[in-house]
Amino acid sequence: MSQEQVAIRSGLSRRTVTAIENGEGSTLTTLVALLRALNALDTLESFLPDPGISPMAMTKMLQDAPRKYTSKPRKTPPPTPWKWGDEK
Repeated sequence: MSQEQVAIRSGLSRRTVTAIENGEGSTLTTLVALLRALNALDTLESFLPDPGISPMAMTKMLQDAPRKYTSKPRKTPPPTPWKWGDEK
């Protein structure tokens, strides 16, 4: 397909198509228009990073996992009688 045909199908000027082909910058709107004209819009997904695990799913996983170590109950010191501090 020629640059002129791509320009007509995408609604862009031939100069813009040439500039993008030569590695000059473009906007996201221009890129989408070119990909639509070339029937390659699905290649845009290859630029997206893997979303990974959502924070809500991670929280659910952590809540369901058994704890590896449990802490021992703390021993509290026996209560001492309270004093004002000025007794003899």
